[in-house]
Amino acid sequence: MLQYFEEKEGSLLFRENGETVMVTPWGANSLRVRAAFLGEIEEGSVALLEMPEDGRTTDPGNGDAQSAGSIVIEAQKASITNGKIRAELIVNPWGKALQMTFYNQKGEVLLQEIPNGGALQKKARHFRPLSGGSYHLKASFVSDPEEKIYGMGQYQQETFDLKGCNLELAHRNSQASVPFYLSSLGYGFLWHNAAIGEVHFGSNTTEWIAEDTRQLDYWITAGDTPAQIEEAYTAATGRAPMMPEYGLGFWQCKLRYYNQEQVLQIAREYKKRGILVDVLVIDYYHWPRCGDWRFDEEYFPDPAAMIREIQDMGIKVMVSIWPQVDWRSENYEEMKQQGLLVKSNSGVDVQMIFHGNNVFMDPTNPRTRDYVWEKCRKNYADLGIRTFWLDEAEPEFTTYDFADYRYHAGSVAQTGNIYPREYARLFYEGQKADGQEDIVNLIRCAWVGSQKYGALVWSGDIMSTYEDFRKQICAGIHMGLCGIPWWTTDIGGFHGGNIHDEGFKELLIRWFQFGAFCPVMRIHGCRQPGEEIINKAGEVREWTGAENEVWSYGEENYEIMVKFIRIREMMRDYTRSVMRAAHESGAPVMRAMFYEFPEDPVCWDIKDAYMFGPDILVAPICHEKAVSRSVYLPAGTDFVHAGTGERYEGGKWYDVAADIHTIPVFLREGRQEYLIGKV
Repeated sequence: MLQYFEEKEGSLLFRENGETVMVTPWGANSLRVRAAFLGEIEEGSVALLEMPEDGRTTDPGNGDAQSAGSIVIEAQKASITNGKIRAELIVNPWGKALQMTFYNQKGEVLLQEIPNGGALQKKARHFRPLSGGSYHLKASFVSDPEEKIYGMGQYQQETFDLKGCNLELAHRNSQASVPFYLSSLGYGFLWHNAAIGEVHFGSNTTEWIAEDTRQLDYWITAGDTPAQIEEAYTAATGRAPMMPEYGLGFWQCKLRYYNQEQVLQIAREYKKRGILVDVLVIDYYHWPRCGDWRFDEEYFPDPAAMIREIQDMGIKVMVSIWPQVDWRSENYEEMKQQGLLVKSNSGVDVQMIFHGNNVFMDPTNPRTRDYVWEKCRKNYADLGIRTFWLDEAEPEFTTYDFADYRYHAGSVAQTGNIYPREYARLFYEGQKADGQEDIVNLIRCAWVGSQKYGALVWSGDIMSTYEDFRKQICAGIHMGLCGIPWWTTDIGGFHGGNIHDEGFKELLIRWFQFGAFCPVMRIHGCRQPGEEIINKAGEVREWTGAENEVWSYGEENYEIMVKFIRIREMMRDYTRSVMRAAHESGAPVMRAMFYEFPEDPVCWDIKDAYMFGPDILVAPICHEKAVSRSVYLPAGTDFVHAGTGERYEGGKWYDVAADIHTIPVFLREGRQEYLIGKV
């Protein structure tokens, strides 16, 4: 009799006609599935943390230690169980095709591979050979029409339930592909593959596609609540450090403070007005050329003195970093010679044209990480800089022709999505090696595991419109579910905001109110009208935008913004506790309503309101000229209006007034009542 299944070192193996499938316990209530064609399963991990050597894990549901798993093997059927999840593998007599089905501890189907369809001979795991020994891979699953899907990172769309969506598995400016989703059926699924690809959450099937890969690899976990699923996922991929104290307050930024005196004037004015600022940001092109990673002496003649003065005011200084290296940079020739740059597969190495010909440094190469950090340590950290803005982190290839480029880690087609995580790693590990503990770095993109490297992700160069504002609410919720609790936006949007336009001022105030209840509160933008900058040599430099400080938009708006900065300060103890929960259990800071209230079916459909931590419900005003909105208060508890102190019964919809001075915010009854009358 043919022997399709075997047990090997705690894993369940299947072999048939060149294909090998391995199912391995990987953390509490979780399994890792790998498959290879005409080869053995490759070890290693692109994102998952290694299991404890003794094969024991902790169950997020009850804290009890569990054995790694139990395996049962029959002639044409086998199963492997790990806590609350069980995989059943059945060999179909027609074509000897293997079909896997995943169940929870109640025997309910969580996820099922597509059957082969008998005479149709479909393949749940379809490997199409490519030159060089790799494959184009498609993995197909049965789609439950009642299922709702959330997560997957940051896509610029006003869509909450991702069922029916087609998503590119690739990064772009303002798009961060983090291929993990949480299902309303009670499981979480990670596509553990950094290749460029696609996912289609269709009504008949769910299909994952990797354009170029060596094997199939995914991870699945079962949980009774979203919180249990999130805890298991972040235990398997890493959690954020504890947010430093300077991440809890207000951050001031604009495109761009272009000289030393301007930076000092802004800091002095905030200090004079008694407005607390945790971080003041110096944006891009404070350097001579991309890839120089230092201050331009013409505009910043004494950066050490500037930084000392600002930090004496109690304000941290953040500087922008770009991964581009201009052909004219002082570091270009050495980095090229040493092989520290991303390579084009053919043609001339010009990967982005912006103020010159640029290529990207390659953070997947450990020697690049050492080289770039040494430059930044000497020219920034040694001057007192403790926090960095890691821009252009996708990276922003001018054409996004991913197949044209290669990293040290492999072709971009196979490994492209790890770039932003390795970029964050470069700085985090450099800072840690220098003894720094309070690390948070702002970055424009992320992938699985970015959170463990102190990555604060912001949503990129979005437009200053109400539509884009609403998209950011969805994006922030999805990112939190993807294990990335540190997330923020450019308050007011990045492109298109004219400081003299009354409509933009209204949008800015509504966004500012939302920003006070984001994981990090940071104002930024490419404000109009701008000013051209020409250096002493007559070269046109990057321009500077209009004023973007809280006093730049008129007295009434100034009072509103200062009010919300003070509200943010009032919440500091609460925000710190929420950040601690993110660090210890992986709980999002900005939470989907269903995360706190999974038994309330209405909460699974609310895309324009959320929980800030466990106790504060935030319902932004995100439509033009609106002075009220409909707010759903979840069942199971009563709520208190943070502005009026009025009590509301849960499980009902309410029309809530909110003129330009306020935002609808509700508190769980008996929780955090220090905000009453303040919002």
